[in-house]
Amino acid sequence: MQHKAQPSDSKSCSPSRRGFLEWGGRLAGTSALAAMAVPRVHAAEDNTIRLALLGCGGRGSGAVANAMHVPGGPVKLVAMADLFEKRQEGSYKALAKQFADRVDVPPERRFLGFDAFRKAIDCLRPGDIAILATYAAFRPAHLEYAVAKGVHVFMEKQFAVDPVAVRRILKAGEAAKQKNLKIAAGLMCRHSTARQALIQRIRQGALGQIQLVRAFRMDPRAPLVRPKSEDHELYWQIRSTERLFWVSGGTFADRTVHLVDEICWLKDGFPVTAHGVGGRRVNNVDAGQDLDAYSVEYTFADGTKAMAVARYAPNCFPDFATYVHGTKCAAQFSGAIHAPTVLMYKDQRMARENIVWQPERERVPPHQAEWNVLLDAIRNDRPHNEAGRAALANLATIMGRAAVHMGRIITWDEALASNFQFCPNVDQLTADSPAPLKADAAGRYPAPIPGQWSEI
Repeated sequence: MQHKAQPSDSKSCSPSRRGFLEWGGRLAGTSALAAMAVPRVHAAEDNTIRLALLGCGGRGSGAVANAMHVPGGPVKLVAMADLFEKRQEGSYKALAKQFADRVDVPPERRFLGFDAFRKAIDCLRPGDIAILATYAAFRPAHLEYAVAKGVHVFMEKQFAVDPVAVRRILKAGEAAKQKNLKIAAGLMCRHSTARQALIQRIRQGALGQIQLVRAFRMDPRAPLVRPKSEDHELYWQIRSTERLFWVSGGTFADRTVHLVDEICWLKDGFPVTAHGVGGRRVNNVDAGQDLDAYSVEYTFADGTKAMAVARYAPNCFPDFATYVHGTKCAAQFSGAIHAPTVLMYKDQRMARENIVWQPERERVPPHQAEWNVLLDAIRNDRPHNEAGRAALANLATIMGRAAVHMGRIITWDEALASNFQFCPNVDQLTADSPAPLKADAAGRYPAPIPGQWSEI
């Protein structure tokens, strides 16, 4: 069965959010952005929506740039929070250079430390937006505080590292609904017009009954090398981000959640079971907790299957795409780096000469479209809350990760009900707290051993 990714003219419309500061300037004159509704009302007296950025890395800075390019009314960055001063300063300088008149963050509103998120959110008024772009370990507490303060939220993926955190996101999302707060989640592919067009065709029966979905994220990755000496072990563990489970949920969960969300979207539901296999190379010297390969089989309520496959190794065949197979024919749903490579074929043969349909070129990249929708919902008081769907897609990813790590079938019900936590005291961490993980004599952190490991 062929599954070679096909080129797409729309690929150039899909930069990563991490690279958005360099790319974003080109959006300023894009007429497509002007199609959003003219604002009617906003709680702020001067109609300016103020932003607080929590997490000043590439994703957070890119999200600010997206917000700045939304038409329909003024947006201003007024507060920033991070654990690391150097990263915050770099983000501030880049944003201030590009959006000088809309970045008003003097030193007294640049907060550092584990409690910085509260101080930054406290600079907002009801109806403003908190951008949650820190490490996933801290997402639930930040979301809960933002909702309690009555501000809208944009939150980056991942949203939770374990089942308890998923339930906190779900609960906070429901509280936001009660307050009519808007929440956007960083699974931006849901806002891809190309994918939406194929979904519409699928719902109309163009592919027949969906029998199989295959999603791949296979790319090289340098090993995590722990320094011989580290002045602050807790901070170093946090800086290793996706490589330690308590911080990010691990590489599989962090990188594959987009693809798992696509699987759930295509199937219009969530899996009932997951099982899978994975392993490490014999020459693995990675200090992190990840395996080098993951293969998860999801089963849905109708008995059909979906595969999520990941591999992190050099000099191997790369693939970054989602494919869907129906009883009538097959299609490609996405391409490299989440490009809107959307193609429908005459049958199951995925070849250029067999393409029967492809959508119009996307005029606005999904990273930008999700922000256009969020700001439009706020200014025109439209319902918009993606917290529940995002948290459940995250749970499906956690469920698949656990199936591989534990070496057994994991059910949806047990994953949702699980009380497992990687770091039960994550909300209480301070600069003086001991690090949650301890490295062995070789400087390596504990990695899963199927049959012995537990995370559900």
